[in-house]
Amino acid sequence: MSADVTPHHDSPEAPSSSDAPPGATPGGASSDATAGGARSGAASADAAPHAAPGELHQGRAGTAAHGLPGRPFGRGPFLFGLVGGLGVLTAIAIAQMVVASLSVIILVVVAMFLAVGLNPAVEALQRAGAARRWAISIVFAGVIVCFVLFGLAIVPPVSKELTDFVAAVPDYVKELSNHPALRSLDADYQILPKLAGFVTNTLAPSLASGVVGAGLVVLDGLFTTVTLLVLMLYFLGSLHTIKAYLLRLVPASRRERTAALSEQILDGIGGYVAGNVLISVIAGVVAWIFLSVLGVRYALALALVVALTDLIPLVGATIGAVLVTGVALLQSLPLGIACAVFFLVYQQIENYLIYPRVMKRSVDVTPAVTVIAALVGGALLGIVGALLAIPVAAAIALIIREIVLPRQARS
Repeated sequence: MSADVTPHHDSPEAPSSSDAPPGATPGGASSDATAGGARSGAASADAAPHAAPGELHQGRAGTAAHGLPGRPFGRGPFLFGLVGGLGVLTAIAIAQMVVASLSVIILVVVAMFLAVGLNPAVEALQRAGAARRWAISIVFAGVIVCFVLFGLAIVPPVSKELTDFVAAVPDYVKELSNHPALRSLDADYQILPKLAGFVTNTLAPSLASGVVGAGLVVLDGLFTTVTLLVLMLYFLGSLHTIKAYLLRLVPASRRERTAALSEQILDGIGGYVAGNVLISVIAGVVAWIFLSVLGVRYALALALVVALTDLIPLVGATIGAVLVTGVALLQSLPLGIACAVFFLVYQQIENYLIYPRVMKRSVDVTPAVTVIAALVGGALLGIVGALLAIPVAAAIALIIREIVLPRQARS
């Protein structure tokens, strides 16, 4: 006797998923059940605002009772424009801050430049056996002594000349009043009373305000000088720490080559500063000997002016020569002519013999690039820019020669 067994999926009571009604789900649930679940979720969402505080219900699939979130606001044009406008305003604010603090930035850059320039002297003392702290102290003391000697050489002659002029003013007025032609003009046009009224009412207040302004300028210069020296001392003491920290910002694979290039750049800057100072010292010493032999008044002060202006590239030596020649002309015409001839000859010797020999190991820049860099630096930052332009041009030339040109050759 056999049993008639029919498979369960062939039974008419168990339709397959392919034969399911259009509204049914794969699990056998109908669309009515789905709609009922949606209505239930909507009802719970509608009931959520009327619920007690702290009884927020969760809707279907973790949706909050407050409703489904909309599109992200970041994709809208309003937020894009707002962020762009804030970026522009931030850039403008940063530019204004840089312009407002430009003097401080220049002071810091000059202090770092001087510290790098004096570092070879410190390292030379270290090689001689001195500790770095004592080497820095010796170099810094030398800089202070130079500033003090310069002040002692310049201030007394200037103050003496001003004192002599003020003391001689009454004699000048008396001589003018006794002059026959001036007395005749005074009798006709009353020149002396008008001159006295001008001096009392106009010239004296202007001179007083000018003296106060000059005093403020001197105080500001002293403050700037002291700040520069303090910053230079700090940078000189922490130069190795600053270099090590900046090298840590470079990827490890390029750190060794970057360290070698940076050392070469710093050596070039140090050599440029040392060479420029040496050339200025030579110019000052030669000028002092020449002016002392000729008997020009204030020969030491004028020689220091020559040495100071000789630090300025391109035009510094000419400025110093013109100033000294003018002072010598006030003393006598032959002295002025002799100074003009001397400085004309000495500048040719300095430009073609002294400067190339001193600078050949410090900065490797062609003469045309030197002139262009000095002109651009002077146009941007004045004397400071002209002083910094040549070592910056040397650093750029080194980077181009060691990085850009080999990379272009491999491509």
